[in-house]
This record gives sequence, C-alpha cells and structure tokens, in this order.
Amino acid sequence: MKALLIAFACLLVTPLTANAQTPAPTPKMILPTAAQPARVAAESALFCAGYIRYQRFGQTPEIVGAEEEQEQRTYSDGDIVYLNAGSRQDIKEGQNFQIIRPRGDVKGVHREKRGFLGTYVQDVGQLQVFKVNEETSAAKITFTCDLALLGDLLVDIPSREAPMQRPDANLDRFVDPTNKQVGRLMMARDNRELLTRNEVVYIDLGGEDNVKWGDYLTIYRPLGTGNITRFDNEEIARNRATGFQSDRFRGGGISSQGSRAKDETAFVNANGRYRYRPITTREVKKARPDMPRKIVGEMVIINVQSRTATAIITRVASEVHTGDWVEIQ
Repeated sequence: MKALLIAFACLLVTPLTANAQTPAPTPKMILPTAAQPARVAAESALFCAGYIRYQRFGQTPEIVGAEEEQEQRTYSDGDIVYLNAGSRQDIKEGQNFQIIRPRGDVKGVHREKRGFLGTYVQDVGQLQVFKVNEETSAAKITFTCDLALLGDLLVDIPSREAPMQRPDANLDRFVDPTNKQVGRLMMARDNRELLTRNEVVYIDLGGEDNVKWGDYLTIYRPLGTGNITRFDNEEIARNRATGFQSDRFRGGGISSQGSRAKDETAFVNANGRYRYRPITTREVKKARPDMPRKIVGEMVIINVQSRTATAIITRVASEVHTGDWVEIQ
C-alpha cells in the first residue's frame, strides 16, 4: 500500500515539473495601422450645402404651423411644427424629411453657361414626424442649418457622402491646363464673395457637362486679374529724364528708377539731343505671348444637378473670389 502511494505521488509531481520548464511564448510586435484619409466635409456641412435645381418642385409637404406660433416666427432644434399632409398623402410616423427653402431662380451671377440654370434651393434642416392625422401631421425639428419658417418645403432626405481628402496638402500653382470642361464659380453659400477652404460654392457645370461626384477642379483666373480694389498701374517714370544717374523728379519721372528705354523710338529734340522714351507696362503686356493662368485653389464636387454642381473648396493658394474660373482636373 505504501509503495502504491509513493508511485501515485511521483505521477502528480512529474507534470508540474514539465510545465515549469516550458519556454515562455514569443512576444508579438503590433505595428500601428496607417491613418485613413479624412472626408472633405462633415455630415452637417453636407446636408446644409444647398444646390441649384433645374427641375421645378411638384406637390410637396409644407410646414404650415407650429406649437408655439403665437410667439414665434422662427423654429429650430426641438420645436414642434405641423405639416399640411397626413395619412392621405402617405405620411407615416417616424418618417424623416429634409427641410428646404427655394430662394429663386439664379440670375445676375458670374457664369459662362447661357440659359436657365435652375432655382437656388437652401437646405434648412431636418425633422421627424411623430403624429399623423388624415390631413395633417406633427413633427419635431431634429437638426437645423438655419432657422425654419412657415412655408418651408419638405423632401426625402437625400443620400449624400463627402469625398475623401487628398493626402497631399500642397497645391501645385503651376500645373498645366487639362483642356477639359471649363466653367465659372458663380456664387457661394450665404452670399459670400471672398472665399477660402471649406467654403461651399456653386459652379455652372453639371451632369450635362459630364461632371461627376468626387471630381476635383482647379480654381484659377487670368494673370493680372482678380484684384479686390481698382488698381491703376501707373509707371514710375512716365517721362524719363535725360540722365539715368539721378533720382531727381523730371516731369513726373524718376530717372534712375524708370523702365528701360526703347532704342527703336529714339528721336532728336530741338536742341539736337537724343531722348529715349521708356517702355510702358501696357506695351510690354500687349506684345507678350499667352501667359500662364494664376491658380488660386482647388475644389471637389459633392452634389451634381442637371446644369450646375455644388462643391467644397479643399485647398487654396490665395483668396478665392466668386467669378473665378474652374477646370476639371
């Protein structure tokens, strides 16, 4: 009996000793994953961008009342409003709508394309229906870009997604033209005229010009244009003095700082002396070949309509203006 107990004890000890001698597992190296490119705009910016719609709107639900209309004229997040549509118009509880406000036909803007371009539609916000009657519905405003008003229209919430940002943050200011479709930056959201990164703008290129969602466009203007204030490029020395060694004013010119003389226009004055007319900036520009364009920024398309498109400015080299030209990259 004693021998059996000793043998059993040896069996118990042997595995424990073997486990103690098992080598430790080899550590694994976990490498950091590359950061994913960010989107060019958040959802709040996408659903507040607005657009220029060529087709007219048909019969759409409308905000016609509000719970606190006795003391409010404008409505925002959390306010209760009433619609002029109910179960008879297939409105359902839990249904979400985009609040829009057509502002009028696009006129008097910088554009290259002729004819009717469409109606500017402002995105106001979103709401959700929670109570449906036969002819009316009650809804709660869930998100606003601007204050909602009675008379605003409702449409289905569109499917919108922002393109990915380009990894290179530098803008090539001297890239050659692609000779693809060219249009104009007609206008910007909130009636802005001097623009920079992340601004929403509208161009006169659309589906009929083969513009697609996610297309990048170069923003540019002809060399020598785009000044904010009127600038008359007066010459330093309109009337060059006889000598070029002096800074004295001679007839409005500064001799040693004037532009070069035009040898071919030398003439003899009454005293038999030669005088040389200085060349002017206007003469230089008139005789020069076609100059490179001035690139001021880049944009990406986020919404395409029939004759127009909505874009977001992604990179800038200087201030962008309404009226600048755009070219598909």
